[in-house]
Amino acid sequence: MHVFNPDVKFDSQLISKYDKPTPRYTSYPPATELSTDFNHTEFHNAIALGNQNQTPLSLYFHVPFCESACYFCGCNVIITQKKELVVEPYLDYLYRNIEQVASLIDRDRKVVQLHWGGGTPNYLMPHQAETLWTEINRHFTFDENAEISLEINPRYVDRNYIFHLRNLGFNRISFGIQDFHPQVQEAVNRVQPEKMLFQVMEWIREAGFESVNVDLIYGLPFQNLQTFTDTVEKTLQLSPDRIAVFNFAYLPALKPVQKNISPDALPGAAEKLDILQMTIEKLTGNGYQFIGMDHFAKDNDELAIAQREQTLHRNFQGYTTKAGSSDLFGFGLTSISMLDSLYVQNHKGLKDYYRAIDQGNLPIAKGVVVSAEDRIRREVIMELMCHFTLDKTAIAQKYNLDFDKYFDREKYELELLEADGLVRLYPDEIEVTPTGRLLIRNIASIFDGRTRDKIIKKLSKSI
Repeated sequence: MHVFNPDVKFDSQLISKYDKPTPRYTSYPPATELSTDFNHTEFHNAIALGNQNQTPLSLYFHVPFCESACYFCGCNVIITQKKELVVEPYLDYLYRNIEQVASLIDRDRKVVQLHWGGGTPNYLMPHQAETLWTEINRHFTFDENAEISLEINPRYVDRNYIFHLRNLGFNRISFGIQDFHPQVQEAVNRVQPEKMLFQVMEWIREAGFESVNVDLIYGLPFQNLQTFTDTVEKTLQLSPDRIAVFNFAYLPALKPVQKNISPDALPGAAEKLDILQMTIEKLTGNGYQFIGMDHFAKDNDELAIAQREQTLHRNFQGYTTKAGSSDLFGFGLTSISMLDSLYVQNHKGLKDYYRAIDQGNLPIAKGVVVSAEDRIRREVIMELMCHFTLDKTAIAQKYNLDFDKYFDREKYELELLEADGLVRLYPDEIEVTPTGRLLIRNIASIFDGRTRDKIIKKLSKSI
């Protein structure tokens, strides 16, 4: 039986060699497969199947508004300070969206996970947050052990707001630090003094939140190894339960807000690798387990425990202990619903979102049906992403197939990965090595049939 090994090993040459765009695999098929060529009846059928199976629920609510733009941001946000003009209309439509979907879902199905994301959920005034919370509870039944979380912007909260959120029922919270250095903060238009961040953490702990997650970003303007070492050390002083460390992708053509950042101020590729290596070594050397991708958790956190016990899952919100066997329903602008047999995404524009609801329709813009082959590949990819190992025999038995024959096309690429020391191939198992863990997306992509077929189709057209 596979014994979990938490080690992760940094190899700059291999990281550089495999530096190519790959999906984040928060789902399979990836979100890039969502298409407007989609029949809404499939969504109703998928909900009916969940009702029949009494599948647990996960809920996501998107609050898209921010008071100011963070120049590193890649999220779907609306920058406005006109709260009185935008929030109440949005909430009214959000309540109608909740009623639309909830009317299709069996009330006996329990919510095991809820998350408010953004944008900035604490853009809402305390009474608005309470009304939204009440409306959600009016339509859904919560499991007594439900994970109830939200993101906050630490610049726009005080002690009373933190305690208000805890009293409503939120038990997990996350906030973005990105970098402690004032020059970096000014360059990305997110100035939040060190004293403020430590004060917010103190309020969160005082309020009794069960878990706190913070975000860091490396690759931002004016960062270097020395300054980011200081950021990591201060983050360790905060002692959050989970830490996400994201690589800044400078894509001004796709994200116009990033044009405010001068490319000359960005650290070079070698410096970024040094920063990444330092971050991994400091976090894993101070009681944090490398979960995968960009995520770390304290050794005693349920995320780390779930990985060791091979019960970890992954969905559009990232790594989770709750949502693997649940149907995820997304509410609000751009939100994605992730059911067993299909994924759908709401409209990205306010006018389109409002128009659909006014016409009595679900505000779904696009979707993708999960095929029988997708299910097999999804399980393989998610097992590798979450547990760094794959039991080939279990897959073969569950789906009644010969694993090596079914994935014969992938054999050659797997052998190349093995030659580079990223995986170990056994008759009944694929094991990701400590070196391969930092390249888990590359390894998982070997089994991504949809992306491979697109590449083959593109190549055939060019011949």
